Amino acid sequence: MSITANEVLDAKGLSCPMPIVKTKKAISNLKAGEVIEVQATDKGSTADIKAWSESTGHQYIGTVEEGDVLKHYIRVASEAEKKEEAKHDNVVDLNDIQKKVEAKDAISILDVREPAEFAFGHIPGAINIPLDQLDSRLEELDKERELYVICRTGSRSDLAAQKLTSKGFNNVINVVPGMTKWEGPLEKNN
Repeated sequence: MSITANEVLDAKGLSCPMPIVKTKKAISNLKAGEVIEVQATDKGSTADIKAWSESTGHQYIGTVEEGDVLKHYIRVASEAEKKEEAKHDNVVDLNDIQKKVEAKDAISILDVREPAEFAFGHIPGAINIPLDQLDSRLEELDKERELYVICRTGSRSDLAAQKLTSKGFNNVINVVPGMTKWEGPLEKNN
């Protein structure tokens, strides 16, 4: 498959949220209708780029895998198509969740990282549904319960929290800054 891009962005070796951060900056220099190719090696970048594109009005065209490199293609939105990048407004500090976990409070935690990230360390009792599988696995979650959503840094969980809210989940809380700063108990699947 040959896709012509107006710009190629090298985000190889970077993990969330850096491919998105670099994409935002690069896209601001392009004209409406132009296409950017974002090259990444982070497996989670596919869901991140797709969700971010949809939340800002840019068109996610697709991803081509070439070996270890994922080539994401995004068409730049016109002014009429652009959306203000939304943020989920119900947020909780990571330390507050850590206190609840350590006190053994009965809380529901949804970890939207990739399975490999989850396997190497997650909050005990957390449910793992990667961001790109969320739409197809909503029935695994209770719409009536308070649901704390976490990822690596707070970016994917923000997108997931917005998506869940749009699907009728009324008590969704994004946990920031995410697992990179977690100092509480960990479970591992290895």
